[in-house]
Amino acid sequence: MDFTKQIEEYYQREKQIIDALDKNEINEALNAILRHYENEDIIYVLGNGGSSATANHMVCDFDKGISLDLKKQFRVISLSDNIPMIMAIGNDIGFEDVFYLQLKNKLKPTDLVIAISGSGNSRNIVKAVQYANEVGAEVIGLTGYAGGKLKNMANINVHVPVEDMQITEDMHMSFVHVAMQIFWRYLMAKEGKEAVYKINQ
Repeated sequence: MDFTKQIEEYYQREKQIIDALDKNEINEALNAILRHYENEDIIYVLGNGGSSATANHMVCDFDKGISLDLKKQFRVISLSDNIPMIMAIGNDIGFEDVFYLQLKNKLKPTDLVIAISGSGNSRNIVKAVQYANEVGAEVIGLTGYAGGKLKNMANINVHVPVEDMQITEDMHMSFVHVAMQIFWRYLMAKEGKEAVYKINQ
């Protein structure tokens, strides 16, 4: 089969969305993350499905990729990572509470929550963000489609203006990678070190 036409169409749509992203939103989100890093706050990340993979990937890129050679480490925790905890809460209480109950009585007003949801309407995401708002913690939302409830609940929202879950998820992952490279180079330079990739060592 020759899928080259469909491949070209997909990447053309993705190029258009990259151009349509609000770079000021992204810059505002990056500065918020950097501020919480400097204050040594905990950054909680959460998402369902593909967004949970993005959340876990962010932990890897920040807690290892950026932090490996830095004196001060990032403190990023994915609420999508502990499968036994998620299954226990989901089975015994309800899936709507899998993120909220992990934050309950732990989240501090100084902490940061990064909520990833393509639709912006996932009930467990909305409930966790509602709790974060009650606590007074800052929230960054990563959304797609029309942004849903999360778009209006987040203090900062990085919105992907497309009704396509795969391209939305591509852009959310690119946000993680943009942040990773920018912070890594910036923070290494701040410590007087050269940012050099270490592959397969």
